[in-house]
Amino acid sequence: MSDAPASPTRAGFIALIGEPNAGKSTLLNRLVGAKVSIVTHKVQTTRARIRGVAMRGASQLIFVDTPGLFRPRRRLDRAMVAAAWGGAADADIVVLLVEAHRGLTEGVQAILDGLGEVAGGRPVALAINKIDRVEAPVLLGLSEKMNAAFDFVQTFMISAEKGYGTEDLMDWLAGEVPEGPWLYPEDQIADLPMRMLAAETTREKLTLRLHQELPYQLTVETESWEERSDGSARIDQVVYVARDGHKGIVLGHKGETIKSVSKAAREELEAFLDRKVHLFLQVKVRPGWLDEAARYSEMGLDFKDGG
Repeated sequence: MSDAPASPTRAGFIALIGEPNAGKSTLLNRLVGAKVSIVTHKVQTTRARIRGVAMRGASQLIFVDTPGLFRPRRRLDRAMVAAAWGGAADADIVVLLVEAHRGLTEGVQAILDGLGEVAGGRPVALAINKIDRVEAPVLLGLSEKMNAAFDFVQTFMISAEKGYGTEDLMDWLAGEVPEGPWLYPEDQIADLPMRMLAAETTREKLTLRLHQELPYQLTVETESWEERSDGSARIDQVVYVARDGHKGIVLGHKGETIKSVSKAAREELEAFLDRKVHLFLQVKVRPGWLDEAARYSEMGLDFKDGG
């Protein structure tokens, strides 16, 4: 029997940053091995700094999935961008995700311009995502261009969707996070409160169903969560919209849209929680919800950051 000491435990926070739709949520879900962050093809679906926890050997990796970085126009935009930069500033390691086929865009350049100050000497790795969309010479050219623009400690070529290169990224992160005790119980994959996770699940289904009709103009809150004696959970949620006309869109003809959304959200929550869920949705008009501090708190954002 070997007398060699066990590997020291390590734990650290890793911020995934990038432009909207760069694949941050898909990568988070791939690395954590469970669906903990919304994945849609709409930009700006991630609002809160959702954390996923992954174990890799003796290392605990805590991922901060930030909203996409973009040029903010409204209060909600500004709060989301502040949350993204705040996530990077609070992390032990920063991973910048860029899309292989889009390359060094204006948006990526803007992130690079602000990254040095925010990273503050922390290691910053580059992950070029969606590598299956371009030829090898293009990839190598992009890698050279990116590394000339910023001093990355490591570059990874990955496909978050297909899993290419993600194991190498995980191994590297496991060796880079600081030595120290684990920060979460080993079996806990997300520290996002279940009420918020449930609200995010419903909002995802609404976003998918409504496409371009209501990209920003709604939010979902879990009003109550009742544990029942038979092991099931009753979840009551409110969908807030900004105008009366939006309420009709969310409800749909004879309530068909909201019924379909409710069914899809309930099924996903049942699979996630591994038990029966009774989900009840109401739609309410709140004209000024985009300027209410309480709505921002529900989304894990700081209202003051949007001012």
